[in-house]
Amino acid sequence: MLRIGDFSKLSRISIRMLRHYDEIGWLIPKATDSFTGYRHYGEDQLPTAGRITSLKDMGFSLSAIGEILKSYDNPQALAEFLAIKQREVLAEAEETNRRLLYLDTAIERLRKDETAMNYNVSLKTLPERYVASVRKIIPSYEQEGMLWGILMQETATLKMQDSDPCYTMAIFHDGEYKESDVDVEVQKTVKGKYSNTENVVFKTEPAVEIASATFKGGYEKTSEVNEAVANWVQDNEYVFTGLAFNIYHVSPHETQNPNEYVTEVCYPVKKK
Repeated sequence: MLRIGDFSKLSRISIRMLRHYDEIGWLIPKATDSFTGYRHYGEDQLPTAGRITSLKDMGFSLSAIGEILKSYDNPQALAEFLAIKQREVLAEAEETNRRLLYLDTAIERLRKDETAMNYNVSLKTLPERYVASVRKIIPSYEQEGMLWGILMQETATLKMQDSDPCYTMAIFHDGEYKESDVDVEVQKTVKGKYSNTENVVFKTEPAVEIASATFKGGYEKTSEVNEAVANWVQDNEYVFTGLAFNIYHVSPHETQNPNEYVTEVCYPVKKK
């Protein structure tokens, strides 16, 4: 029999943790002195202590270790636990590598251009959404308000309910910058179901992964933000997969002061 201090040295588990393992039923001493309360362990309990340490080193939580210990003598069940943890660790490693790449590229770009972090680009998924949509050829991008006017006018009697959150956005279907006759679609996310009007189409848009950057101020900054997103996509080994669009968090509908506009520039992307 081993006193708790000796068992602690041999198992390389602190006395505090041995007492905790006793309380939760993982390593119950072979004997406990009723007068002094001293715990005594058997040498045959060292393998169990080793299993616990090994599982902790693999990253298993305490609750998971308790479950695994119940089936440690079942190789098939143990292999299944280990395989599940392996997949979790691989996913965590992939996420860590992704973050390291973001950090590396941000540091490298800052070395080249101190203003590179003026617009912070992030990767996110825009969820599936039901939208009221108007798409037309308009004279120029500056006249996008025509489309919003049509949407508001033709849906005024429908008593549409905004989704939560409500996205208002413009999609640029030309795929390139044009001086005139631009193909633009505006959308507003709503909840419920509605019938199409003369120019308004109601439809469900699929979820999409995007690289986006949000800025405050007038729309003249859009070109700078586009460049920031394009650089991020290239640096982080993504490719564009769809049409650019803007989400208007604060637009001329809410304020007439361009300095208060909040716009998110978005590009559908995927990993190379």
